[in-house]
Amino acid sequence: MSNNKIILSNALLIFGGIAGFFFLTKIIGLDDVSELRLLNFVFVLWGINRAIKTNIKVNQESSYINNFSIGIGTSVLAVGFTIVGLIFYVGFIDSGLIAVLENTSFWIQNLSLPLIVFALAIEGVASSVICSFILMQYYKNYKVTDASIA
Repeated sequence: MSNNKIILSNALLIFGGIAGFFFLTKIIGLDDVSELRLLNFVFVLWGINRAIKTNIKVNQESSYINNFSIGIGTSVLAVGFTIVGLIFYVGFIDSGLIAVLENTSFWIQNLSLPLIVFALAIEGVASSVICSFILMQYYKNYKVTDASIA
């Protein structure tokens, strides 16, 4: 399986998890609870872990740098999908999301869509590197001959 296919499929899974969780919180009326957005890291960690594990098992790849770059690539692409989804959502479905974000403790007042996109891009890239690094601390000692990766 090519690295690009691993990255794309897992990035789409991360995006799907984040988007699904967002719509679930919106449906049950918890979209104003900003602390629930911290659970997005669960989807990011899950997708990165799945991508690295797939690369190790399917491609028999044990290179730290290669697996680290697979993790970063997966999560950065997922961040890109999420930002495009946010732009689409705010532009065509509900522009009131910006007002909801302004009333949370994570953001400042007088938000604009470009400012939100910039902040999410910076936060997303930083969390991509951090999450990939954390997971690679677990996988760095595994070799392709290890049967312990399930």
